[in-house]
Amino acid sequence: MTTTHLGKRRKIIDGLEKITGQAQYPADLNLPGLLHLRPVLSPYPHARIAGVEKEAALALPGVVAVLTGADLNGGRVAHSRSNMLLAGDEVKFAGQPVAVVVAETEAQAADGAALLDITYDPLDSVDDATAALDDAVLVWPDGMPRPDTSMASLHGGSASEEEQRAPSNLHQRQEFKRGDAGKALAQAHTVIERTFSTSRVHQSYLEPHAVVAQPGVKQGEVTVYTSTQGQYVVRSEVAGALGLQERDVHVVPLKVGGGFGAKYGLIDPLVAAVALKLRRPARLVLTRTEDMQTTTPTPEIEIRLRLGADAEGNLVGLDVNASIENGTFVSGHAGIIATMIGGMYSCENVSIVGTELLTNRPPVGAYRAPGVPQALFALESGMDELARTLGKDPLELRLQDAVQGGDLTGTGRPWPEIGLKACLERAQGHSLWKDRGQNLNEGVGLAAGGWPGAFSPAGAVCRVDTDGTVRLHVGSVDISGVHSSMVLIAAETLNVHPDSVEIVQGTTDSGPYAPNSGGSQVTISLSGAVLDATQQVREQLLDLAAHHFETHKDDIELAEGHASLKGVPGKTIAIGELARMGQKLPGGPGPVVAEGRAALKAGAPGFMAQLVKVRVDPDTGHVTPLEAVTVQDVGFALNPLLVEGQMHGGTAQALSIGLYEGQVFADGQLTNPNFMEYTFPRADDLPPLEAVLVEHPSEHGPFGARVVGEPPMTAGAAAIANAIYDAVGVRVTALPVKPEHLWKAIQDRQGT
Repeated sequence: MTTTHLGKRRKIIDGLEKITGQAQYPADLNLPGLLHLRPVLSPYPHARIAGVEKEAALALPGVVAVLTGADLNGGRVAHSRSNMLLAGDEVKFAGQPVAVVVAETEAQAADGAALLDITYDPLDSVDDATAALDDAVLVWPDGMPRPDTSMASLHGGSASEEEQRAPSNLHQRQEFKRGDAGKALAQAHTVIERTFSTSRVHQSYLEPHAVVAQPGVKQGEVTVYTSTQGQYVVRSEVAGALGLQERDVHVVPLKVGGGFGAKYGLIDPLVAAVALKLRRPARLVLTRTEDMQTTTPTPEIEIRLRLGADAEGNLVGLDVNASIENGTFVSGHAGIIATMIGGMYSCENVSIVGTELLTNRPPVGAYRAPGVPQALFALESGMDELARTLGKDPLELRLQDAVQGGDLTGTGRPWPEIGLKACLERAQGHSLWKDRGQNLNEGVGLAAGGWPGAFSPAGAVCRVDTDGTVRLHVGSVDISGVHSSMVLIAAETLNVHPDSVEIVQGTTDSGPYAPNSGGSQVTISLSGAVLDATQQVREQLLDLAAHHFETHKDDIELAEGHASLKGVPGKTIAIGELARMGQKLPGGPGPVVAEGRAALKAGAPGFMAQLVKVRVDPDTGHVTPLEAVTVQDVGFALNPLLVEGQMHGGTAQALSIGLYEGQVFADGQLTNPNFMEYTFPRADDLPPLEAVLVEHPSEHGPFGARVVGEPPMTAGAAAIANAIYDAVGVRVTALPVKPEHLWKAIQDRQGT
């Protein structure tokens, strides 16, 4: 494909604004009369609130109010972390907001929170997945609240069929089966059977959750300024949590300092409730410790894997049991885990069971390719072990069994055309793989990964102004450079310079509908709408130019912001002048503007292969990553610079969850709730990162593009584990890899 602007490296459009400090985040927003909030979090995983002594806090200068659930909840029962305001009579997890102190300054609010005296009666709690399975203590003895659950149903009134089941900490059990996995494994030549476990991991974004809310003139009307990945989700959550009409909730998305799946309106309802209660604008910026205690990390997951093959290495059976610890509310990870763990390699006999468990821990949520890094840690470790047991090259085995277009996912749906084998073939020829095995205690690990890709309907509006500026009005939130790609699509379609294209970020009131910025879906979904709008504008410009030159539009060409008469030098007119003609010409076509829409019928899955080289110190168990190569099928790189940035970032996070990151709990309480105690790599801990782009076009993605952001996160932890085995012969089955555990395993293997 020959392109002028697409496929070329171009800087992010708001890069200068960000690096010079001009970008405005919610914490930068100051409104007249602004109040500041400080939440008080429960120190107990489960307790009855016996009393709240407000007097000392209220006596402090500047403290305006001390609010509890009785003041804000309005009798509504939270059914998810997103619509939770403050605890009612009980707290369900350590870190749950119990009260909020409101003051004229942040310091005054913090001082007031320190003086707030809350008395608790501790109750028995469900501290981990093992305790959850016992059902000796129930997180929700009366059944977990639902969106349509009333107070009556919680206390013995009519309830849905699901709510009438006996309450249990096992919230749901999902099964995905084809063939007879048990029989196939019993007859297999070789069977690998292991249990893998992963820790909770926090998204660790640079900017903690931050929200400003301003009450409107009309009762029950509020404007929310927020750092969010989905403004329409925030609108729904605020309206639902506060019993408002969505039309009365106006969401203005500001810059997002990192999200990775965690910023979907967690504290927005609380801040909006305070603003409406006190009739003044209010702001809450969580501290780092508050953020890590009360927001939504990945779940803790245990996967029991049985993987069987015949003597030639053809997979014959896959049996998976995934236990997912959700915290207080549901998560919904089981389906995506099943999709990928059963959809990487061709196998006729598959059984996947996912159980979602409730505990008295903070609720979990999404984190870049939610559930897939954990699932593929198990699967790709199993594939590595299977290859070594069969005496086969680990890459050759994967090439032999890798799925192609038409093969089934773990949930039974066929894949469209995909490029997994193309990525493996490119990795096979890389020097890092070909030259492995040269140094003692150094190893190279391989793992494959991918992401099915979400897609949603989207709209966009394109307009040409009289100065020649092309304005794209969108409702999407730019969290990863998406808007920079939309600029290139518009520039390509209209044959104008990208600098003449401007993005207009709409609010929930002014922006066309767009999907959430998560799941690698925005570029795939929005680009079709942008293309539709800009193609309509192109036709309008051609019609206007044809009218101007008194010719047919087939004789007109667009280039460098001008319309020209083909083959006639000097016969040109700027597109800004055409826009002026459209606005002024009586009886003419009208302004140059168009609304585009798109609704894909299928996604554009992205697959990849990762190579990681490590050095293991057998005397300490310390693992040093030396090199990482990510080979990814991007379909078509709309902007290679941004694509490579996404690949580097995802790879870094993947290595981090493999070697460093994991939340630690003791008696239901998080013991490492800050960046001093929660470990992740510094820049100098990361190895050189190489991005290798494979362009295997998708039939559904714009210009053949595929999802980019999620895939590079999915395989790195498994590649680390396989590299460790290659280096010292120890099979890692738990993440993160802790030096003391690895050292003990090395000693055991050596018999010392």
